[in-house]
Amino acid sequence: MAADRVFWQRVLGGGYTPLPRWSRIPAAPSAVRRTAIPAGTADALHLLAERQGLSPDTLLLTAYVRVLAAVTGDSSVVTGYLPEEGQEKSPLPLWAALSEGSWAELVTAVAELAAGTRRHSLRALDELRAETGRTEPLFDTVLVAGRAAVTEDLTAGTVLAAGLARTGDRLELVLSHRPDALDGEQADRFAGYLLAALSELAERPEAHHQEWSPVSPREAAQQLAEFAGPHRELPDRRVHELFEDQVRWRPDDIAAVHGTESWSYRELNERANRVAHALRRGGLHDEDVIAVVTERTLQWLVAVLAVFKAGGVYLPVEPHFPADRISGMLVRADCRQVLTERDASPGLTEALAGLPGVRADHLDTLLAEDHPVTDPGIPVAAGQSAYIYFTSGSTGAPKGAVCEHAGFLNHLLAKIDDLEITEGRVVAQTAPQCFDISLWQLVAALAVGGRTLIIGQPDILDTARFIETLATGGVEVLQAVPSYLEVVLTELERSPRTLPRLRHVSATGEALKKELVERWFATFPGVALVNAYGLTETSDDTNHEVMRRVPEQASVPLGKPVANVRIHVVDEQLRLVPLGSPGEILFSGVCVGRGYVNDEERTRAAFMPDPLLPGERMYRSGDFGRWLPDGRLEFLGRRDAQVKIRGFRIEIGEVENQLLRVDGVRDSAVVVTGEGESRQLVAFHSGEELSDDALLTSLGAALPGYMIPSRFRRLDVLPLTANGKIDRKALTRLAGQEESAGDGVELRTDTERRLAQLWSQVLKVPAGRIGRAAHFFDSGGTSLSMLRLAIALDRVVTPVELQQHPVLAECAALLDRRAAEAPNPGRQPVDSHV
Repeated sequence: MAADRVFWQRVLGGGYTPLPRWSRIPAAPSAVRRTAIPAGTADALHLLAERQGLSPDTLLLTAYVRVLAAVTGDSSVVTGYLPEEGQEKSPLPLWAALSEGSWAELVTAVAELAAGTRRHSLRALDELRAETGRTEPLFDTVLVAGRAAVTEDLTAGTVLAAGLARTGDRLELVLSHRPDALDGEQADRFAGYLLAALSELAERPEAHHQEWSPVSPREAAQQLAEFAGPHRELPDRRVHELFEDQVRWRPDDIAAVHGTESWSYRELNERANRVAHALRRGGLHDEDVIAVVTERTLQWLVAVLAVFKAGGVYLPVEPHFPADRISGMLVRADCRQVLTERDASPGLTEALAGLPGVRADHLDTLLAEDHPVTDPGIPVAAGQSAYIYFTSGSTGAPKGAVCEHAGFLNHLLAKIDDLEITEGRVVAQTAPQCFDISLWQLVAALAVGGRTLIIGQPDILDTARFIETLATGGVEVLQAVPSYLEVVLTELERSPRTLPRLRHVSATGEALKKELVERWFATFPGVALVNAYGLTETSDDTNHEVMRRVPEQASVPLGKPVANVRIHVVDEQLRLVPLGSPGEILFSGVCVGRGYVNDEERTRAAFMPDPLLPGERMYRSGDFGRWLPDGRLEFLGRRDAQVKIRGFRIEIGEVENQLLRVDGVRDSAVVVTGEGESRQLVAFHSGEELSDDALLTSLGAALPGYMIPSRFRRLDVLPLTANGKIDRKALTRLAGQEESAGDGVELRTDTERRLAQLWSQVLKVPAGRIGRAAHFFDSGGTSLSMLRLAIALDRVVTPVELQQHPVLAECAALLDRRAAEAPNPGRQPVDSHV
């Protein structure tokens, strides 16, 4: 009995293997598909079975688990197995962990697994299920031995059953399936995979089974043809030339607005031309990198257009970045010239002190000099580099992704088409300069005669002001991360107002949840919501899902590829996976950038020639996804240690490497806790006792604020797994346990207690964790959750005041003072709900 329990414990530990769903049919009765096995393959199977003393059913079981591993993307699979009639009445769970080797070796291993499944007592399995509470189905698919599969084999929770029908020496593969999970087309495709595996197994038993792919040349051609973005001939123009066309057609129309300042197309163009001529006269050559270090102002727009007009490469640098970060970006990009504003960036001033070869020019100086206001007319090829955006890098140094003008233009035209940006339309510019989406927001309207409205950071950080700016500015196209959209909707639910000119809103940077889509259309039924997906290395967004109502499926799809974008979903060997199966998302075509600037090693690891489309570049995204039957892409997660927090891409390794550079730190590990907007980094380290302030200071000198962990914890030794690696799961559990612990300082007043409840709701942390000494941002608070708190407090205090009083006791005291100052002092200062 003990051996039986050990056996079934291992089987139950194998988990559950769901077959990827693929169906356009909402509901239909079970169906049966029959496929004749070619005579040559059948004869080879009989010979192999006789030679090894096995039945053809064992060979089918071998092919079955191998195909399951391929279509699920998991080398460890669990399926139901029903031995020949008379032995068992119900299917048994069979767990197979496929290892490398030949087909013959795989057959032997599977035969042993089947024998073990039949040999061990079912009583032990039933006892284990009762002890562990495993009442759910143990498998999604079934292999029936000794006969053909029938619809009755589809027990509760199973969607596919397979078996062999015999007529003399003839063999027929019979599948029973639920059409609402696998439609007829997909069931036939699965049968084809099984036939191919059986043929390979019978005719090449000594071949390595891991080298086999179920995807036939016909299916590969179908994927390349039907699941690509539509072909579109790109005009032989650059983005800045499209703007120059609009200048000639509408010189006096307003092109851009920031605050109370607005410039016409002519005014903007003449300023940009002055700076572009100054750059060329100063020695700028084609594809020289020009860093732009300004706030998001009209001067920023001038600088960006000037760099493009002069044939340079635009490198955005946040003025608030620390000096080490700025210096590293300039050196890596081989940047020798910076466009900036006076006193815009203390970090830049410090960085330039150590870079004598880099020259900084102030925009007001260049604009005051005597340079022509006419278009420079410098030829810029489609294949020239347009811009560099730095993203987080796992080695400790950020990666500078280089994209070309053709990819830039292709993305811009996709945005113009799908967001219906036309003459006169107002597009909001809201994203930080270091975020690649900032660029299309800045220039898309200018390419078609529309207007760019740059919304300043103070307005973004005050949701009510932001909504007011959208209304008064007549914004028709907006893009934001989903967590910020959620805050906007919360504000509108509390203080309803219309945005009559809003037409399209794009969500990007984070996973868009269906619940938020439902809230959106409940508030704005006539405003399209676009789920946008893409990467910096692929010229920004590559997929658009334009929604005018809530999607029917459980998750929000990424949408179809935009024009001229090709996407491959591949396995670990970069082979196409079966349709509907999970795999790594690869990009090909004009969208793919040139690589990482001056970084051959990381470029070679991610960028490569496309073996499926000769002459095209291909980029490995590290994202996992799968195709849906309607040609849309579904996102499934990441394959590496890269995460997105509040829309910013962060390589965990970069944070860990910077932590290791702090004097006194011996080992480091960073984990992610929380969900959605409440996600935060928690850092563990060993070595000397170091204060949080010391760690914050050291990291703050090298990393932007969004990459700095919210909490630090010193351990004598970091926990290790059995193979000697840092046990990140253990650290994540530890971080979660600490979240549930309070700060040890008991709440004293009713206001503190009510405020702690609001913090708990806003931050999505246990109320018991929050004491009167708790710090809002150290507890996982962000600028977005601060906005949500201000709304929940009915704006008794402003977001700025909340930022100035981050400790709970201080904030509660502020609320009490406001309540005392109010006309009705009896009103409770904290009585709202999130």
